Amino acid sequence: MIEYILLILVTIGLLFNLLGVVGLFRFPDVYTRLHAATKCTTFGSMFLYMAVVVFGIVMAIDGKAGFSQLSTHTIIALIALFLTNPTGAHAIAKAAHNSGVKPKCIVDKLEASYSIKK
Repeated sequence: MIEYILLILVTIGLLFNLLGVVGLFRFPDVYTRLHAATKCTTFGSMFLYMAVVVFGIVMAIDGKAGFSQLSTHTIIALIALFLTNPTGAHAIAKAAHNSGVKPKCIVDKLEASYSIKK
């Protein structure tokens, strides 16, 4: 039964990561590509990390040494991913906008807020 749960978690994680890769190739500008890359890979990595945690817990219950540490380290890495991925995406999007890369959308609310301040 646990193998099916692991298979489902890994499959969902790989599908999200695949969607992120497709978004990188298909979307028209840096902002939509960044959105696809960060959202999909965050969720994809979350499901893959959950599979590792479940596997570590099962192995720890079976008495295998070191697998509880694997789960702990994976949870710490997941927390770090949740903190750094959105922050990095925001910094990249802000840098792209500040360097003059225009989004391919109809309304640019960030540019409107800058023009008021100038």
